Amino acid sequence: MKSKPHPTSSFFEEKDKEVFISKIEEVLNDWKLIGISSGKPLEKGIFTTGTWEEKSDEISFADFKFSVTHHYLVQEPSDKDGKEELGEDALPLPMQDLLCMNNDFPPRAHCLVRWYGLREFVVIAPAANNDAVISESKCNLLLSSISIALGNTGCQVPLFVQIHHKWRRMYVGECQGPGVRTDFEMVHLRKVPGQYTHLSGLLDIFKTKIGCPLTPLPPVSMAIRLTFVLQDWQQYFWPQQPPDIDALVGGEVGGLEFGKLPFGACEDPISELHLATTWPHLAEGIIVDNDVYSDLDPLQAPQWSVRVRKADNPQCLLGDFLTEFFKLCRRKESTDEILGRSAFDEEGKEVADITHALSKLTEPAPVPIPKLSVTNMVHSAKKKIRKHRGVDESPLNNEVLNTILLFLFPDAADKLGDVFENRASTSAGNNPPPENEDYNLFSQFKSAPSDSLTYKLALCLCMINFYHGGVKGVAHLWQEFVLEMRYRWENNYLIPGLANGAPDLRCCLLHQKLQMLNCCIERKKARDEGKRGSMSDRSPGGASGDGAKGGEHSGENPDKEKEFGKSWESWSDSEEEFFECLSDTEDLKGNGQENGKKGAKESVNLKPEGRLHPHGKLMLLHPGEPLYVPITQEPAPMTEDLLEEQSEVLAKLGTSAEGAHLRARMQSACLLSDMESFKAANPGCCLEDFVRWYSPRDYIEEEVIDEKGNKVIRGELSARMKIPSNMWVEAWETAKPVPARRQKRLFDDTREAEKVLHYLAVQKPADLARHLLPCIIHAAVLKVKEEEAVEDISSVKKIIKQIISHSSKVLRFPSPEDKKLEEIIAQIMSVEAIIARARSLKAKFGVEKCENEEEKEDLQRFVNSLLEQPEVSVVGAGRGPAGSIIHKLFVNAQRLTESSDEVPAPLEEELRRSGCPEERRQGVQSEFPPPAGREVILRASVPRPAPYSKALPQRMYSVLTREDFRLAGAFSADTTFF
Repeated sequence: MKSKPHPTSSFFEEKDKEVFISKIEEVLNDWKLIGISSGKPLEKGIFTTGTWEEKSDEISFADFKFSVTHHYLVQEPSDKDGKEELGEDALPLPMQDLLCMNNDFPPRAHCLVRWYGLREFVVIAPAANNDAVISESKCNLLLSSISIALGNTGCQVPLFVQIHHKWRRMYVGECQGPGVRTDFEMVHLRKVPGQYTHLSGLLDIFKTKIGCPLTPLPPVSMAIRLTFVLQDWQQYFWPQQPPDIDALVGGEVGGLEFGKLPFGACEDPISELHLATTWPHLAEGIIVDNDVYSDLDPLQAPQWSVRVRKADNPQCLLGDFLTEFFKLCRRKESTDEILGRSAFDEEGKEVADITHALSKLTEPAPVPIPKLSVTNMVHSAKKKIRKHRGVDESPLNNEVLNTILLFLFPDAADKLGDVFENRASTSAGNNPPPENEDYNLFSQFKSAPSDSLTYKLALCLCMINFYHGGVKGVAHLWQEFVLEMRYRWENNYLIPGLANGAPDLRCCLLHQKLQMLNCCIERKKARDEGKRGSMSDRSPGGASGDGAKGGEHSGENPDKEKEFGKSWESWSDSEEEFFECLSDTEDLKGNGQENGKKGAKESVNLKPEGRLHPHGKLMLLHPGEPLYVPITQEPAPMTEDLLEEQSEVLAKLGTSAEGAHLRARMQSACLLSDMESFKAANPGCCLEDFVRWYSPRDYIEEEVIDEKGNKVIRGELSARMKIPSNMWVEAWETAKPVPARRQKRLFDDTREAEKVLHYLAVQKPADLARHLLPCIIHAAVLKVKEEEAVEDISSVKKIIKQIISHSSKVLRFPSPEDKKLEEIIAQIMSVEAIIARARSLKAKFGVEKCENEEEKEDLQRFVNSLLEQPEVSVVGAGRGPAGSIIHKLFVNAQRLTESSDEVPAPLEEELRRSGCPEERRQGVQSEFPPPAGREVILRASVPRPAPYSKALPQRMYSVLTREDFRLAGAFSADTTFF
């Protein structure tokens, strides 16, 4: 049987090689990389501060796929044409870059940029991660292919081929120019030969590789960097205080007060400090560094730079709080399932005991108010409920629960009833809210004001979820909260921490529900006390006092019509909705006015009721008596879910005449109530009188001359009021003179309160967490803003603005996606980690302890730079303020290491002789540990391969670590005569 050829056998087919070369040439042409390269000289630090871009394509050698990637530094084009300026004999730009010393050891760049100092290059690598070009024959085949492609196209951009396994980062390549060629070669070893561990040995290798025929050899330029790693921070206390869970009963958790979120890292977010000591420009012979002695003293290095290695995902308190609370949103259990039989059940003996206990709450209470209304009074009844799960299993003990309830309801601790009322009314929102950006974040996040009960409840639940009982603790606290709401409704006690008035639709739905309950309590309280506190003098929309004075003479009040629109807000989204309801009826000057006059004669003898005060100087048109502002009912407040439900009902009525008429009647409930109140307060009035008060713009007055030649003012209804079958006329004819106190309530506070209480009782912990998550995110943003203000980190300010913008878009929707919520939490956690790192570095560098203000500012800038930049230069190197501190850090770490690793003197000497070359050269007296990395760049301009050849750049980069050794050489040769 004939064997199937191996897939890679096509590598050696000449035809496949030609196709491969043509594909490389095609890609180079498409990317416009053919011809002479041009560009400006490299500026210092441009490899780090500049912008790097890349573009990729895919080609194949037979059935073996390769990715081709072009890496390049984005630079502004030069003013002159670079090709003309360089000339035909000029060296290609990549060869010139080999000798440039402005960008040695860039902190963040592609490995080929660091090894060779190139601004532009192309890499051909196996497309699949697990593929590799290992055999020598295949490597040579690829090298010859790219050499031919470069020669055919005239491309001067270096081409590299990645060989061996990808983790080794092995590259070979070539760069061609007119009569010149640079070969890029590489050596990668695990075990380091002894002669490669010092400068003298590297110089020998470099000179041998060059093979310069001149004597003496041209001078070699050197750049050396030693990197030291500090990992031991034990001598420095981590500034974050550990949480003290037992302190919760006292009102704090780990120094945290109720109503505040924790902040800071639980572990040091800075794991390592890397110090790089650099000798940038050295001539050969100035520095001695061999196997027995070294002049490379870190303290004498002219340049120091520092970078910090950050701990991966450090555990932070605020992030943990947010993450754990967000997990609640995914729970499925109900409160009953978590706690067992609920206190809201209406069946069973135990629940009957609670009902009996709650009935006691309705009995006349003495003047002193109980400290905790529900917790104390139903405690004995709830004991029986907890029997089946055990008292010890109760998620929250009484001491913790009472502390939380006192924090949420501070008015419950007052002893006197009048004090209770004052506290309730004050906390209910009579004081104007603070006008600042942080306070008004609730309207962007759709959460709740930071001084509200809802906001405090969210923080307490978040704390309970993290520290006490998890979801069981949350369910227990919520159960107690709902019982407190029930108690306050039944006993007419206002809920503290809620603004007066109708539900604020800018807030979350749970906050709106609590505001609705407060409205119900206020109405019920006023009714039970026989007062008219809920009734107000208003031109529709809540105008009080003489709200229509602006139009009492002219009949025009632009603002009045807007106020009129407010009375329709709970029924309709726009004024057009009302005007669609108008249908045919007789002209107002006909039957309408005659009916009005007839009604006026019939009702002129009625006793006026429900008057508030006279409306300025306005007089009734027919009886000629003063026009009185009536006491009216307030329109029913509504939450957003009720408004949506109302809109759906109205929309289902359709656009037919019957549907429009029914919709208009539904919307006219408030109008009819106001008409009846007006008729009761003004016997003998007509529709025109009502319009003059209710909507002055619809009563048009003009000055005319009568038969006697005198100027008089006459008025008539507007055109829209004269439309046939006007709903206002129908409502006016239907309305009877009934004062507001005897009318059917527009707002049934009892029914609405029971609906709210039922809504609260059936909320699952997951539903509750969803409602309150915007409040938690709101609180977290305020916390990071507060902490950032102390540290003043510019990058953090930008991230916080992004978080606010992102959250404002996500939280506006009723059910935001979990993925987007997770992104917001991740952003907040990243800010917390940055601030924690800043505090860690400030503690280690002693910023707060520095007495010199100028040095303190310099250290603060240095710490901030470490957070924002990949590598930071140390001003003054080892002799500057920051350098001195870094030196002390290493000295203390060395002493700590030496004290923990003490050995007898003879053994110490033996270890020194048998230790690594670096330790033998430095000796035990060194204040720095052996370097974790040694980097050396050697450069020379040497004629190769003959003495009469053109002098061309030669470069070799060497890096030595404890586990790795690499040589990367770029050796140029004159190919004119060879």
